[in-house]
Amino acid sequence: MHLSPDEIIFWQYGFFKLNATLAFTWGLMLVLTVGSTLITRKLSTDLHRSRWQNLLEIIITAIEQQIAEVGLSQPRKYLGFLGTLFLFIAVAALFTVIPGYEPPTGSLSTTVALALCVAVAVPLFGIQDQGLRGYLKSYVEPTFIMLPFNLISEISRTLALAVRLFGNMMSGTMIIGILLAITPLIFPIIMTLLGLLTGMVQAYIFTILAAVYIVAATRVRKPKPDLAAKI
Repeated sequence: MHLSPDEIIFWQYGFFKLNATLAFTWGLMLVLTVGSTLITRKLSTDLHRSRWQNLLEIIITAIEQQIAEVGLSQPRKYLGFLGTLFLFIAVAALFTVIPGYEPPTGSLSTTVALALCVAVAVPLFGIQDQGLRGYLKSYVEPTFIMLPFNLISEISRTLALAVRLFGNMMSGTMIIGILLAITPLIFPIIMTLLGLLTGMVQAYIFTILAAVYIVAATRVRKPKPDLAAKI
């Protein structure tokens, strides 16, 4: 039993290694790219649309409503980023039913990369909405003393995203591996199904947390009304 797909080496030449994490990550990206191309290649803007397109539009609308409920006023603007995060983590969990497959999210390097994507995207969206000066000003509000605490918060939440996803995905893989060694086949099958459910939940939680961080970075603080002026 492997604790991480990093331990599975497919090819090595000196310092360079091709492990399962890299192979399955690029495989997932290829599947997502090809799948999205095939799914969207026959979309129509006419009044007469296929049932498949109607289903896709219902799903997209539901996702946009979920993003809007988090607090983002323009959900379509963030749909590409948040949707890609969700699909990558969800599909990585779904493919665990394939024999020999190891989810790349079971590697700390992958979860750190996903967390870093969020860490980079959050200030970019914040700067886009508030401007560079307005976004940087949020680090020293309500007082300059808050600057180190806000910086620590940025680092700690990135680490928390990475470790949370890694721990939950790896624990499920380990439980299935242990059950395969000591119990009949029926129990690992049940645990695999539960692992798929866990993967979907983790994909949802990771995406919602990313959306919450973006909300915090893009909200515009309105100045308080001057009471003296009213009097």
